[in-house]
Amino acid sequence: MKIEIITLFPSMFKGVLEESMIKIARRKGKVEIKVHDLRKWTYDRHRTADDKPFGGGPGMVIKVEPVDRAIEEITASDPECVKPTAILLTPQGRTFDQGLARELSGLEHIALICGHYEGFDERIRSLVDMEISMGDFILTCGEIPAMAVTDAVVRLIPGVLGAEGSLESESFNDGTLEYPQYTRPAVYKGMKVPEVLIKGDHRKIEAWRCAEALKRTKERRPDLHRKKRTK
Repeated sequence: MKIEIITLFPSMFKGVLEESMIKIARRKGKVEIKVHDLRKWTYDRHRTADDKPFGGGPGMVIKVEPVDRAIEEITASDPECVKPTAILLTPQGRTFDQGLARELSGLEHIALICGHYEGFDERIRSLVDMEISMGDFILTCGEIPAMAVTDAVVRLIPGVLGAEGSLESESFNDGTLEYPQYTRPAVYKGMKVPEVLIKGDHRKIEAWRCAEALKRTKERRPDLHRKKRTK
């Protein structure tokens, strides 16, 4: 899989892409990630990627020309000139969730376009295939959502995680939150690990985990619980 990240602040990605699971996935050749400075596709001496909005108002707006040139050049650099799935990271997009992460992990080539300042020139929307939002809250820039999307997608690529079975039991994977987890010691300051987990009866352990996952989902995320019951 190839992930292109188009940003005004490429240095923000250094730590995220060079540590932990993403670093290992890149080393294994499971994913190729390139971070591009949007200013590369500007042509004035000040490398201007934003400008004042027509009609007045606060802030600056990302210009359409550099984004268009970025997508065109990234497409041309593909051996078969296949346009990547271009994704705009914006509060007005589809809310990102585990289902969408799975969709994206099945693609061969995506380009994440990070917003900043007051927003995007509206014409940029005609250049992209999808718009994604992290949720109903405000962030300073699109770089943080791009990091989150990259992490969520890369970990779903086959062969990236050492324990593939762990994907199946994680929160949201089957519409529920994950069941409680415990490790040694079995007793700590009077707090005990549930006895069913210690006795080694795998059928009973699985039943307990399913019940606890449903209980936790009902208590903490009743919206997910209702959705699962109506499926």
